[in-house]
Amino acid sequence: MTGKLVNTYLYTRYERFWHWLQMALILILLVTGFEVHGNYKFLGFWDAVKVHNTVGLTWLIAFAFFVFWVFTTGEWRQYVPTTKKMFSVIMYYSWGIFRGEPHPFPKRRDAKHNPLQRLAYLSLAAFLLPVQMVTGFLYWGYNSWEAWGLGFLSLKMLAFVHLAGAFAILSFLIGHIYMTTTGHTLFAHIKAMITGWEGIEEGEAVEDWEKARRRRPSRGAASGA
Repeated sequence: MTGKLVNTYLYTRYERFWHWLQMALILILLVTGFEVHGNYKFLGFWDAVKVHNTVGLTWLIAFAFFVFWVFTTGEWRQYVPTTKKMFSVIMYYSWGIFRGEPHPFPKRRDAKHNPLQRLAYLSLAAFLLPVQMVTGFLYWGYNSWEAWGLGFLSLKMLAFVHLAGAFAILSFLIGHIYMTTTGHTLFAHIKAMITGWEGIEEGEAVEDWEKARRRRPSRGAASGA
């Protein structure tokens, strides 16, 4: 970091709540899910199944609220994928960060995620998590498949997809934890996700394509009517 740091409010209360809630739910699901799979004994098979099912349904409901929040607030624009500066960001994390080079993508309230993060988070939220939730829900409702007209499904294949998704989420989690250490201090990103405030360099310009444009308030709302 070469410029002056300005303390900026980046993450709303709901964003922080959702982030930590989802992290807790995913960790519980991973621990209980791998036990159900037979990798180790901790809670016991049936208790692990009960906890896994309850937490899984909770995650599904919480995710639905997150999707509603993303689209009603306009925050979905933060996740629009782009290839601009993608190579620069990849080179930064592969090489430049170890040489003390500045980050090629300035973080701002209207541009919180760099191109690599946008692609990763969009893939997670739009594909991996829904697949994991759908397969988990079908797994939970296995005894009702015939009544639902889903008797053609293969439990073995469904279990394989669900387990593969669990390993994919675990891999993302490991990478995500590492990336939290790449701020201007070791715990800067973690602190920002707790308080909402993060120090960003003063004077960095944000290009138009990077901005998450929000809907302008109506005349009535703007005038206080």
